[in-house]
Order: sequence, then structure tokens, then C-alpha cells
Amino acid sequence: MPDTTRLSVRNIRKSFGHHEVLRGISLEARDGDVISVLGPSGSGKSTFLRCINLLEMPDDGEVLVDGELIRMMKSGAHSRPASQKQVDHIRAELGMVFQSFNLWSHMTILQNVIEGPVHVLKRPRAECVEEAQALLKKVGIADKANAYPAHLSGGQQQRAAIARALAMKPKVMLFDEPTSALDPELVGEVLRVMRALAEEGMTMLVVTHEMGFARNVSNRVVFMRDGLVDSSGTPHEMFGEGASPSFRQFIGHFAGGN
Repeated sequence: MPDTTRLSVRNIRKSFGHHEVLRGISLEARDGDVISVLGPSGSGKSTFLRCINLLEMPDDGEVLVDGELIRMMKSGAHSRPASQKQVDHIRAELGMVFQSFNLWSHMTILQNVIEGPVHVLKRPRAECVEEAQALLKKVGIADKANAYPAHLSGGQQQRAAIARALAMKPKVMLFDEPTSALDPELVGEVLRVMRALAEEGMTMLVVTHEMGFARNVSNRVVFMRDGLVDSSGTPHEMFGEGASPSFRQFIGHFAGGN
């Protein structure tokens, strides 16, 4: 039976100055996995995601995307990619959705979505426009194709950012607290899109504080604390009797929320 591991992270370490943010994190995501990464602020969750697609350079460890090892080389005390060409190729395989949308303000929503496929993947523009329109319909903002980001609500901008990431046909989607910058009434529309992606079998790694999503949509929950994986398991295990005391204390803060 073929290996369906889409993402493999082994013993990732990252320090900023004397502060060790990631102290040896390992994780595997198989095809169709939806993994929610939970943890208090400062536990290293966002840094972990940024190290996976090399927005931050890990000091040590390995990242494999669809079985391909990202080649790194030591430069003094730090690491850097051995091949920028490989980094560009790997980044195309990893869709990234940020807290703050990161849309290009001078481009329409349609232009934002087709930018990567046209200029990075060098695909025919007409084909990319057709796919982008289908993606905008999929995330519920087909009518906003010719609008600029400033004219959209936060929830609409985040759905546009998801469409932009999907346009690259990634193997894995990385979400860095995608609802944390949204007004509460807009959170649901983004989570509905993410739930639909999960149901379609998209492999997803989601840093989030949305306990309902972690409990009901994920098939695995990872709890990070102090730069390490404190515990992990199925939602049933993590939110049930098998929870570690520190995770139980963490989710206690969300009692009465979603």
C-alpha cells in the first residue's frame, strides 16, 4: 500500500536569540488528515507553521512534503535552504492562510487569486481565471471577484485568502489562526469553508483557538506548550478522559465558548 504521508516534520528547533521557541517538534499528516494545533500564546504554534514553509528558517530538524525532503545547509549557527528553486516549489505545495489575510490591496480579488498560478506556476491566464471564478463561488464570494480587498468584510477577505491558497492546488493547507482577527459574527462563515474543505479530503494543519472546530472537524488534536508537543490524540481522547492535566486546564479557559 503506498505511503500517503503528505507532511512529515521531524525534531524542528527554532531559537530567537537565547529564547528557544521550538524545542524539538515532530508531526506527521497523512492524506486527508485535519490536525488542529492548540496551545496558549507563546507556545510556538505560529512559529512552527512558519518553519514548515520556511517563512522562518528552522535551526535544526527536517521537513518532508509529499515525501520530498527540504534540503538545508548550515551557515554558521543557522540553517538555510540549499536550493531556492526547491523552496519555491515546496511553497507551491503548501497553501498558507494567515491571521491578517495578506491580500494585495492594489489588486482585485480575482487578480489576487490568479497571481500565483499565472506568475509562479506559469499556467495560461484564461484557464486560471476560470478556476479562480469557480474557487470564489466555492467560498461564497463569486460576486466579489472585481472588488478590492478594502471593500470586503474581514470574513470575505479571509475566504478570498483561502481561495488564493487553493488556486495553487496545494498538497497541504496551513492555517495560522485564520479566525482570530475576525469579528465574532464573521467567524462562522470562514469555519464553514474550512469544514467543507475537510469533508472534501484536503489535508489541513490548523493553528486555532476554535474549540468546536478542533473537537468536531479535526481527526487529530495536538496540544503545544513551551515549545514542545505536550500531548496529542483524537478529539475524543483529547477532549475526554484521556486529556492531560495541562490540556484540561487549557480548555477550561474556553468553557462556555464554542
